[in-house]
Amino acid sequence: MTDDDVPTARSVDSNLFITVSGPPGCGATTLCEGLSEALDCGYVSGGDIFRQLADERDLSLSQLIAKTDETDEIDRALDHRLRTIAEKWGAANKPFVLESRLAGWLAGNRADLRIWLDAPEEVRVDRTRDRDEMEAEMRVREVSEAGRYKSYYDIDVTDQSFYDLSINTARWTPEATLEMVLTAVEEYDPEVDEGAFHTDDIEL
Repeated sequence: MTDDDVPTARSVDSNLFITVSGPPGCGATTLCEGLSEALDCGYVSGGDIFRQLADERDLSLSQLIAKTDETDEIDRALDHRLRTIAEKWGAANKPFVLESRLAGWLAGNRADLRIWLDAPEEVRVDRTRDRDEMEAEMRVREVSEAGRYKSYYDIDVTDQSFYDLSINTARWTPEATLEMVLTAVEEYDPEVDEGAFHTDDIEL
């Protein structure tokens, strides 16, 4: 799955605030672009915010990634911005999609639907070959991020217990993955919803 494989989306009428999370190469960007088109809404990516932070500091992405291992300021600035976005859209009663590794945690109970995407490591590595980061860098960053999230917020990013949908995107096409999520969105009925798993707000 590549970012050029955005499926043609059907139109879905919804006001759900959706978060999408997963490791690099999981297919999050492709899904978010499909959801944005289908729901006729905007979406914000943690990667986009990270690039904004790099531009503001006149640093390359690689330089900013390196600085995250030196100080917690970068991670916390990113997470504060994402939390602010989550707070805004969580109260807006309009459709919106927020994507980042911690989107589900940062949005917490403000999110109507929290999605986790993943795929076997070899598939994700193959999907990211044309990106700036190399395979080894991707693996190091995943381990590093997991350690930082645990240290900062006592979060285990591998914990999928509170996600509403968890999808292995290596088993379906981008179109099929989008259809599964759109079906969940379209069929959602708050009157029969017996409750999402509660998530306490993390202290930023």
